[in-house]
Amino acid sequence: MTLYIDPPTWPGHGRLWSHLVSDVSFEELHAFAATIGCPPRAFERDHYDIPEAHYADAVRAGAREVGSKEIVRRLTAAGLRRPKGRPAPPAQTTTALTRGTPLTPTPPPAPTTPSP
Repeated sequence: MTLYIDPPTWPGHGRLWSHLVSDVSFEELHAFAATIGCPPRAFERDHYDIPEAHYADAVRAGAREVGSKEIVRRLTAAGLRRPKGRPAPPAQTTTALTRGTPLTPTPPPAPTTPSP
């Protein structure tokens, strides 16, 4: 599990904020955020907004300190970047395919008419 946090330099609502991200998955990010007590409402597109007062908590819990540009590089390389103004990618299914399973649904059998 590797999560990253940038310095609390982003102003908003009278505070300074950091961004917490994962370069593996949103599931990993949500799980980590829950362990440090970050509410779900703090999630925005591809990161959690972490107030300066909780920055040290995230670092103590294992988030690696990196710069803001590194946050963007890691999100982009992982395919997890969701910039403002662009729709989120469609939800990916987690259903595993087994060998021989068709990728498209098989059409239902044609209706039969009863014999006289």
